[in-house]
Amino acid sequence: MTPALVIVATPIGNLADLSPRAVEELAGAELVCCEDTRRTGRLLNLVGVRAKALRRVDAHTEAEASAEVVELIAAGHRVVLVSDSGTPGVCDPGQRVVTAVVDTGHEVVVVPGPSAVIAALMGSGFVTDRFVFEGFLPRRGREREARLEHLALEQRTCVLYESPKRIAATLADLARCCGTERRAVAARELTKLHEEFVRGSLAELVAWSASEPKGEIVLVLEGASTAAEPDDDTVIAALNSALGQGLSSRDAASQVAAEVGVSRRRAYELLHAD
Repeated sequence: MTPALVIVATPIGNLADLSPRAVEELAGAELVCCEDTRRTGRLLNLVGVRAKALRRVDAHTEAEASAEVVELIAAGHRVVLVSDSGTPGVCDPGQRVVTAVVDTGHEVVVVPGPSAVIAALMGSGFVTDRFVFEGFLPRRGREREARLEHLALEQRTCVLYESPKRIAATLADLARCCGTERRAVAARELTKLHEEFVRGSLAELVAWSASEPKGEIVLVLEGASTAAEPDDDTVIAALNSALGQGLSSRDAASQVAAEVGVSRRRAYELLHAD
């Protein structure tokens, strides 16, 4: 086996999803880089692997670990990179290690396997030939609003991560910006005993989230309609109607954006145009 960094995908719930090739790479590595040495140590014990060495690699240690990995590969060794579950570098540590290895001209090998993004996408029933992965939305502020506005107009299927604690707020924001009738799927506890796909409109998923669902959740949002955007006169008429209902400028812009399929920024700018 040639010197290289080997990216190994690990189970997101079901241990049987760890491939024989992944086990072989874990067993032969000079070093296994992981988020949590205890968690990865338990995984290795379950599959009968005794690692030569484990190295914690997270947001605080990734820069230092990258240099160590490059040195080991340069000395002729094979290093494995894993995350706590799924594929390293996808909303998990690892990207800086991979970049450092690539930048120094060493080989990178990928052992594919479990991925919550792909599992949720394929089980959603939405279009899969073109999609976008958004990861976790910013928690608050202008950056969050900007991302939500992009999602409102995104015509590709969108995949997002969210924690159980924030799922209700995120679904409510998506319904506000994308419209309550936009279809979505909440994929919960993928590959585990209580796996489920909750399907419906954003309004229906908002109601579902009131039950405070537990476990890991992946959201899949159907792409926006490909219909042409309405002209300014149509948007302005809808804004005047919303204002006539007593809504504030901000609420009117949000409501009209979702109703007629424009960005909230455009609605707000038309509302305040001279």
